[in-house]
Amino acid sequence: MHEHSLMKDLMSKIFAVAHEQGGTTVSGVKVRLGALAHISAEHFKGHFVEAARGTSAEGARLDVELMDDTNDPLAQEIVLDSVEIEE
Repeated sequence: MHEHSLMKDLMSKIFAVAHEQGGTTVSGVKVRLGALAHISAEHFKGHFVEAARGTSAEGARLDVELMDDTNDPLAQEIVLDSVEIEE
């Protein structure tokens, strides 16, 4: 359930960026998973694929960077680094 709300928030951010840039298809997304985010890259990717199904982000390339600094102020966060779009 926790992952569902995380993905809903992330997808909202992705679609907002795409809308602002005037794109129609999300072709790539880059995120950073904080050291204390409590989700593995593979688990995150599975939830992303599910959340993107049937949207303009379906099939988008997903780059996930795992952070290892537990003292980083964003250690508990999932950070959206970039969104690539196509017109």
